Amino acid sequence: MMYKVHWIIDGIAEIEADSKEEAEKKLQESLEEYVKNSKDLMNKYVARTIQGTAFKPGSDENEDKSNDDENKPSGDETNS
Repeated sequence: MMYKVHWIIDGIAEIEADSKEEAEKKLQESLEEYVKNSKDLMNKYVARTIQGTAFKPGSDENEDKSNDDENKPSGDETNS
C-alpha cells in the first residue's frame, strides 16, 4: 500500500545581516536555490515549502539549549 509522508526539516543557521528580514531573505534564497538544484528534493521528496523566522541569539536560545542538554543521556549511561 502507498502512503504519503509529510516531512519537516528543522535547523538553525547563523547569517550575517543588517536586519531580521535581510537574514531571512538571504537564507530563503540560498535554500531555494539548493532545493531547485537537487533532483531528489524536487522529485523524490517533493519539497514544496521553505519557512523560517530570524531571531537574535539570547536568553531564550540558551534556555532551549539547556533543556535539550538535560534530556540527553550522559556518556556514562548505556542502553540495555
